[in-house]
Amino acid sequence: MQDGKSSPRSARRTQAERRAETRKALLNAARALIVEKGYAETGTPEIVKAAEVTRGALYHHFADKADLMRALVQQEAEAIAEEIDARTDTGQTPLDAFMSGAKAYFSAMSVAGRAKIMLLEGPTVLGPAEMTEIDRETGGATLLEGLRHAASHGALADVPLEPLADLLSSAFDRAALAIANGGDRDAYETATRTLLAGILTA
Repeated sequence: MQDGKSSPRSARRTQAERRAETRKALLNAARALIVEKGYAETGTPEIVKAAEVTRGALYHHFADKADLMRALVQQEAEAIAEEIDARTDTGQTPLDAFMSGAKAYFSAMSVAGRAKIMLLEGPTVLGPAEMTEIDRETGGATLLEGLRHAASHGALADVPLEPLADLLSSAFDRAALAIANGGDRDAYETATRTLLAGILTA
């Protein structure tokens, strides 16, 4: 427009961008504080102050602190799934594809603070059922797809895939937590390959 006024459409877009920026600021502030202090020791006034937004803005985007934690876990889970998807090639053998996915997962979980959020604070706050649901919507779905791909190539005959995915997910989580805490990543990757080779060739 020539008169310098914004159209309603551009104004709405700008408002949407502001909302997105506020939400991102809240998530970033909550993430930093929870990684540093833990969920229980982090109060919403601290989050609001760190995000430089109003308390009303917090409750506009999130019902409460637990809802904010839920969104944070979802955000981290999506980032993990994206890295696994980017580094997994279905043209590989099932074992190599799984190892690519496992290595991508270990890399994604090595991002500072992520293991604490996903494996310690998240399950404590949200509970196992909700964490499992988030996992299945993101990285857990990728793992199950990998098992189905392996089964289509003749592996895993008569093996129930969903329980197997749950067991492997737990093993990967334990390894990721150990690596994030300074464990020998090469050793865990070697052990992971041995475990997967036994499962996929059984």
